Amino acid sequence: MAAGTMSRVGGGDGSGAGFRYAAIAPITDFQRVLDESVYRPVPDAWWVAMTDVVESTAAIAAGRYKAVNFAGAAAIAALRNALRGRDIPFVFGGDGASLLLAPDEVETARAALAATVAWVRAEMGLTLRAALVPVSAIREAGCDLQVARYAPSPHVAYAMMTGGGLAFAERALKRGLYAVPPADGARPDLTGLSCRFSPARARHGMVLSVIVVGAEGADPGATRAVIAEVLRLVAAAPAMGRPLPEGGPPLRWPPEGLAHEVRAGGAPRGLRRIALLLRTLAALLIFRLHVPVGRFSPDRYLCELVANADFQKYDDGLRMTLDCDAATADAIEARLRAAEAAGLVRYGLHRQAAALTTCITPVPSESNHVHFIDGEDGGYTRAARMLKAKAAA
Repeated sequence: MAAGTMSRVGGGDGSGAGFRYAAIAPITDFQRVLDESVYRPVPDAWWVAMTDVVESTAAIAAGRYKAVNFAGAAAIAALRNALRGRDIPFVFGGDGASLLLAPDEVETARAALAATVAWVRAEMGLTLRAALVPVSAIREAGCDLQVARYAPSPHVAYAMMTGGGLAFAERALKRGLYAVPPADGARPDLTGLSCRFSPARARHGMVLSVIVVGAEGADPGATRAVIAEVLRLVAAAPAMGRPLPEGGPPLRWPPEGLAHEVRAGGAPRGLRRIALLLRTLAALLIFRLHVPVGRFSPDRYLCELVANADFQKYDDGLRMTLDCDAATADAIEARLRAAEAAGLVRYGLHRQAAALTTCITPVPSESNHVHFIDGEDGGYTRAARMLKAKAAA
């Protein structure tokens, strides 16, 4: 798309006053993410909030994959809480996140982002960089940004994005443009963010993390055809590649991610750790004994967790975390290798033994809890590293 082609999107003055993300009809068949007609242009007056963990590959190599995922999801939890549960579009990327913000949400989001950057540095020992990129700047650079809603279950819908806008925002973030500096001493509200489930071991052979993007100069229709073939291979895989077992990921006590959740709270750390140990022990008993408590049903929650899980997404390319057999993984890799040799796509893959779940559950008795899936061994981050190495070469 030529620069300036969509310089006034979503409203006569570019303000996007008539644009409502929640009003976009969700799709329920994931293969329709390749259908351009389901996307709507994001208004020029909107903003992209983007974060990523610096040197995440090194942190994962040191065994800190849970910490990287927790930091990556923190911005989503912080902004949702700061905006009082508004339905904002977001994409979890493993070591970071992308979110879309309306003009009246930007300053609140800026403060929440600044607090999150400071918290990740102080409490997690990681460096999280953040940026707020105007959509108008994306279009001025000759890119576009369009959004759709994909509902894997009746309870949640995730944002799917296309147009090259997120790739532009990521480049800007890494160049230090539109940066959000840390607000030293501030703490974000991370209510609902947790990492209590243990990794879900592969049931069919391996957990495969996949990233596929269009090659530079490739025909978009040909790239989408390659991705459609990959999705057909996934659909034919056992359990359609779903990385979580029917009963949800395993739950053990004390949870492996307890230390991260302790750091996320504002109470004195020792007291919060004791409180969380007691709370998670009670939760374990409730889940093991299948005992409803008030409006909360543990069996229903686990069914919803599996149905709501965000294990496949489209954000300027395809991202998936699959549980599949070696034959399916080999077939996916062979098709992508041939398409890459033909100049149609670039891809990254990583094979590992288990899938990791990071959760945002503001109210456990409600059904709109969201769950981000990544490979236990830093799947998306390692796949992205493979993809970037090819681009550099």
